[in-house]
Amino acid sequence: MAVTDQAIERIKDMIVSGALRPGDRLPKESELAAELGLSRNSLREAVRALSLIRILDVRQGDGTYVTSLDPQLLLEAVGFVVDLHRDDTELEFLAVRRILEPAATALAASRISTAELDALSTGLDGLGPAPSLEELVAADLEFHRGIVRASGNAVLCSLLDGLSGPATRARIWRGLTREDAVGRTLHEHRAILAALRNRDAAVAQCWATVHIAGVEQCLRRAAPDGA
Repeated sequence: MAVTDQAIERIKDMIVSGALRPGDRLPKESELAAELGLSRNSLREAVRALSLIRILDVRQGDGTYVTSLDPQLLLEAVGFVVDLHRDDTELEFLAVRRILEPAATALAASRISTAELDALSTGLDGLGPAPSLEELVAADLEFHRGIVRASGNAVLCSLLDGLSGPATRARIWRGLTREDAVGRTLHEHRAILAALRNRDAAVAQCWATVHIAGVEQCLRRAAPDGA
């Protein structure tokens, strides 16, 4: 294991063990390096790496702190990486969504409020007959985000949000609109919404699975090599 990796592991162990808690300030660099048996250079590299993935917060002139470790904060790095991925990995990310999002939709069936359901319905109604790509991306993102948020699981919500940010949604919709799939997709959105209104977790989960699997099929057909 590289020296920097060892330093990262040791800081992580301090957080996991409770020696460092969310909001705690790290000891001075010289003290922490001596305590962990590390050089100051390797410690700096570890701190830099952990700050990039939002585990640590380096405050100039103040010190380095453990962040809140909130799921949304920590999983922002996932969204950043997903937005940068190559188009040929799009289907792999969709496959992960197909595993996780239907489960979140089932959870939402018993937890989503009437106000949240009405907001989703209003969003669908507001699209109109010929929405632009930007409007489709925004509406699709908010529809799925609203349902997953209603599941009540912050980690699941943050993870799925990271897997399907605006850049990813735009690439998906470009593939879908080439197949004129807007009407079908909105129909499936309404079917999911109807199942949620009926508090039918099984039907909501099935429609969510069908919906994401259908997106996968459209993108496969739209791919140049059919892969």
